[in-house]
Amino acid sequence: MKSDNKKNITWLITGCSTGLGSSIAQEVLKSGYSAVITSRNVKDIQDIADAYPDTALALSLDVSDRGQIDDVIKRAEAKFTSIDVLINNAGYGFRGAVEEASEEEMRKIFDTNFFGTVSMIQAVLPGMRKNKSGTIMNLSSIGGRFGPVGSGYYSATKFAIEGLSDALRKEVDSLGIRIVLVEPGAFRTDFGGRSLNTSKKIIADYEPTVGPRRTEPSNGKQPGEPKKAAKVLIKTFEEANLPFRLLLGTDAIKIIRDELDAQYKELEAWEKVSITTNFED
Repeated sequence: MKSDNKKNITWLITGCSTGLGSSIAQEVLKSGYSAVITSRNVKDIQDIADAYPDTALALSLDVSDRGQIDDVIKRAEAKFTSIDVLINNAGYGFRGAVEEASEEEMRKIFDTNFFGTVSMIQAVLPGMRKNKSGTIMNLSSIGGRFGPVGSGYYSATKFAIEGLSDALRKEVDSLGIRIVLVEPGAFRTDFGGRSLNTSKKIIADYEPTVGPRRTEPSNGKQPGEPKKAAKVLIKTFEEANLPFRLLLGTDAIKIIRDELDAQYKELEAWEKVSITTNFED
């Protein structure tokens, strides 16, 4: 979806203070597009916006607050007329056994990772429907295709985003709106540091399985380069034909290929049992 004047195309990006969100914001603006960049604390992203005074707008946004979302949409449209691309990036990780998480911890991660994404989608769709154009990129994860030990709740939020996105793309395709589900592998961000929460409760029986995951020293050693990921998202947006699912990283390809192979083998192994549930004519 190329344009002779990229300034006329406005991106709205959530979670821009660090990691992938920060890289996406910087690369989008560097590429000549206009962008509304957001973070819970606007001071964390003001320097990015200051470097592009004509094309950037930095705003505070907690995606779990619908009132803030509506205000951001209003201010974004007042400055740039419309929102053409939404990048749902805001979110955080959570590690702990399924039994260990409190109801408060469960609800908090769903409020941000899933319901925050839903609220952003619902907020931009009226404008996109009116314009009969728009692109929404939902940041999922390879954890949205399988459940790593100790990451059940994080994966659950991403599985929910995957199901929602699959239905959404079929609902809005005829309206000129495109949906992309982005599934990154491990990237060299602070996801394993500041953006990672752990369950307050620890049950000793899960230490052999969840324990190593809980304390996994992955931060700073991930294979993915955030700036390269940002450039891929921009290039993908500019293509006429978009993928629905877009894996990012060699680790993502290997892990998901192995997961799909295992699922297919299990399907074949149990096919004869599965079909015995049909009514007999």
